[in-house]
Amino acid sequence: MRIGFGYDSHRFDETRPLMLGGVEIPDSPGLKGHSDADVLIHAVIDALLGAAAIGDIGSHFPDTDPRWKGADSAELLAIVVAEVRAAGYRVGNIDATVICERPRLRPYVDAIRTRLASLLGVDIGAVSVKGKTNERMDDVGAGVGIEVHCAALLEKA
Repeated sequence: MRIGFGYDSHRFDETRPLMLGGVEIPDSPGLKGHSDADVLIHAVIDALLGAAAIGDIGSHFPDTDPRWKGADSAELLAIVVAEVRAAGYRVGNIDATVICERPRLRPYVDAIRTRLASLLGVDIGAVSVKGKTNERMDDVGAGVGIEVHCAALLEKA
């Protein structure tokens, strides 16, 4: 078994839709980024790549490469899952914590877990997504953006 940790953060961008875990969250500003800025999927990608010791999101999908401009992060995750499998591993489970003052995630957690489970090729019971606030501390607590922490377990295939 291998364990990886992922982290990502993005500032809000009022001109974009909010994507979290491959699910569009209505009535909330999106996030600024080179791709679709799905901060949750980006943290999952880094956790998987870290567990397999095959780089990080920036080495696989650099923001200097125009191919990834506006990319669907779900497609990036599919590429990474295939690379993880090629390295001889399968996803055991992921545990992610989304930290933001807004939006409230509870209404969307089941849809996000379902989407991530599908993208990862695992049962929904292997995907944990929790929403937390930062109690109004720092920029995230001030509502400037969203950050995500994610742990991933890989098992030898």
